[in-house]
Amino acid sequence: MKIEILGVKIDNITFQDAIEKARALLGDDKQNLMVTCNPEILLHADKDNFFRDILNSASICVADGFGLILASKFLKDSLMERVVGVDFVGDFCKICEKESKSVYLLGGRDGIAQKTADRLKKRFPDLKISGWLDGGINLKDCCKLIKSASPDVLFVALGAPRQEKWIYDNLREIPSVKLAIGVGGAFDFISGNVKRAPKFMRRLGLEWLWRLIIQPWRIRRIFNAVIVFPILFFASIIKK
Repeated sequence: MKIEILGVKIDNITFQDAIEKARALLGDDKQNLMVTCNPEILLHADKDNFFRDILNSASICVADGFGLILASKFLKDSLMERVVGVDFVGDFCKICEKESKSVYLLGGRDGIAQKTADRLKKRFPDLKISGWLDGGINLKDCCKLIKSASPDVLFVALGAPRQEKWIYDNLREIPSVKLAIGVGGAFDFISGNVKRAPKFMRRLGLEWLWRLIIQPWRIRRIFNAVIVFPILFFASIIKK
């Protein structure tokens, strides 16, 4: 079942359901895209029809942002729970380790991808990490490098909408990849480059406040997610 918010159809599934659905796609005979949506992504999609079509074509589209959970409560059906991207990466890597599936990391800057790979390897010693590349390189040239590594799973941390558009444009050039996942800022957290909000703030949906405290330069993005998104969402309800 999917729930539509601002024209984007989001899978109404639990975190564990998302893990199992992604796991099943590893044995698929076609390539798949997974997107982790938050209010900021939906704002981009509201202004960009092509981006919205990419999101709606994804094999899995989950609600990462707490704002989407709150918004859904004003609809006929509400979303079950958040599927937080950074937590998903960790749990899914555990699945990949168990099933001997290889992963590749693309994104971040200044060695963040390698630091993320090192952290994941410490957590999952038998995980096959076939390679990593910083997002600062020429992305037009990296397909050949990723293709030669033949990964089963590709984590792309380039930020939305760039990461989803890159996957859409290039996935067919990397035929070994069964599942490509846009993970936003997950590498920053996994690598330890950015400290996650305390658990009580995460439970209350106050991660935006934590990010504002430690990264005040993000104020415009936070304003869009916390103020602009609710206004646009309620305006869409009234219009209907």
